[in-house]
Amino acid sequence: MIYCRISQDRTGAGLGIDRQREDCEALAARSGWDVVEVYVDNDISAFAGKLRKDYRRMLADLEEGRASVVIVWHTDRLTRSIVELEEYIDLSDRRGIATHTVQAGSIDLATPSGRMTARILGAVARQESEHKGHRVARARQQKALKGEWTGGPRPFGWGVPTDETVKKTDRKTGEEIEVPVLDMTKAVPEEKAAVAHGTDMILSGGSVRGFYRWLRDKGLKTSLGKEFAHPDQARELLLRPRNAGITVSRGEEVGRGQWEELVPEDKFRACVAILRDPARVTTPGSAPKWLGSLLYRCGRGECPEFVYVTQSGGRAYPSYRCQTGHGGGRRAETVDKYVVDTVIERLSRDDAPELLEPVPEGVDVAALQAEAEQIRARMRDLGGLFGGGQLELLAFTEGMETARAQLEGVTRQLARAARRDPLVGLVGAPDVGVAWRGLELEQKRGVLRSLVTVTLKTPRPGRMPDGGYFDYSAVVFEWRRTPKREEK
Repeated sequence: MIYCRISQDRTGAGLGIDRQREDCEALAARSGWDVVEVYVDNDISAFAGKLRKDYRRMLADLEEGRASVVIVWHTDRLTRSIVELEEYIDLSDRRGIATHTVQAGSIDLATPSGRMTARILGAVARQESEHKGHRVARARQQKALKGEWTGGPRPFGWGVPTDETVKKTDRKTGEEIEVPVLDMTKAVPEEKAAVAHGTDMILSGGSVRGFYRWLRDKGLKTSLGKEFAHPDQARELLLRPRNAGITVSRGEEVGRGQWEELVPEDKFRACVAILRDPARVTTPGSAPKWLGSLLYRCGRGECPEFVYVTQSGGRAYPSYRCQTGHGGGRRAETVDKYVVDTVIERLSRDDAPELLEPVPEGVDVAALQAEAEQIRARMRDLGGLFGGGQLELLAFTEGMETARAQLEGVTRQLARAARRDPLVGLVGAPDVGVAWRGLELEQKRGVLRSLVTVTLKTPRPGRMPDGGYFDYSAVVFEWRRTPKREEK
C-alpha cells in the first residue's frame, strides 16, 4: 500500500501528490513489491485534526489484512498527531505491518527501538507544525496591528483587479493561466453598495431575511463565487468590523485598517447594536405575508384585538378578520391597496418633511458599544467566580441582575441612536410610490407602525355612493405623527 498526503495544495493541481506517488512506486519496484492500492489525502493537514478519509480507509484495509507493507514518502506524511501515531503503532504490532519511507528508510514498529524512532520523528514533526503555526499567527497579528491585509480568501467587498498578473493552475483543467492581482485596499463598487444597502435596511427596520432575499434577487454571489445559501451569511456580512475599516486580531479590535471602508463606523456600530440586541426577535414563527396582519385593529364595538388574514367561510379571496373570530371579514387585497394609497398620498404632501423624527444628537455610539462589552465581560467574570466557588449564589444573582439591567439600558440607548426613521427613504423621494414599492414587506410594516394606526370599523351594508360595495369610510386612520405647524 502507498499513502500520499500534502497539507496545502493552493492550485489544486496535485503536483506534490504526484511526486510522492512516483517516488513511492519507484521504491516498491526496487523492493519487488506489488502495489495493492494508493491512498491519497490532498490538501489536508494531519496536524489540524481534519478527517483524512483515505487514511482511515487504509487503516481499515490493513486491519482486514489486505497488505503487510505501507510505503510513504516520509513519516510526517503519515501523521503528525501523537494519538494517531500510537493507533498506527498498535495496528502495526498486531497485524505485523512493515512501514517503509522514501526519505527516512524503514521503520520497524515491532521493536522498542523502532517505535522509539517513530515517536521521536512524530514529536519533531509536530513541533515543526506548531512552530510554523505560531510563525504564521504571529505574522498575521503583526499585519493586523499595522492595519494590513492578513491574507486568506478575498472578503466580500474588496479586491479590485490591477494591471499586474500572476500565474496559477486552473483547478478544473490543470492548465497554467494568468490571473490579475487584486488590490485588497479598494472596494468593489457593487459589493460596497450591497453592504451599505443591507446596513441601511437594518437601521430602518428591515430584517436580515429581507437583506438575504435582496442579495439573491440581485444575483450577488459570495467572494467565493457561490450563491448566498442562508440568511446567517447575510447577517455575518453586516457584523464584520472590517466593513467600517476596523482591523481585528484574535477576535479583538486592534486599530484602523489600511483599506476603504464600506460604511461609516457610526452606522456599522449602530447596525451591530440592533442585530445583537438580546430583545430582538429573530425567529417569530411564520413571517407575515400581508401588510396589515396583526397591525390593523378590529373596530367592531369596543373590541381591542388585531386582525389577521384568513380564507375562512369558503371565500375565494383572503380577508382580514378579528382574532376573536367575531364579525365578517374585509377583503385583504382591497384594504391594503387603500391603506397604501392613503399613506403614499400623505407622504407626498409638501409638509411631509415635518413628519420626520429629529435625529438624536450627542450620542457616542462607539462609547456605548464599548460600555456594553465591558458589562458582558463583567458578567463572564461573575460566572467564572461562581463556577469556581469563589462567589455565593446570592451575590452572584444580585450581580448578574444588576449587570443585565445595565446592559438593557445601554442596548436601548444604542437602538435609539441606531435606528433610522422608517420614513426617511420615502419623504422627499421624487416618486413616493416607486420608493414604497422598493421596500421589503417588513419595512413597509415598520412605516405603518411608526406613522399610523389603522382600524377596520363595521362597514355599511349594500352598495356605496361610488357604485361599489367596499365601504372606505369604515377604514379609519389615526395618524401618530403630525406636522409641527399643526402641533402649534
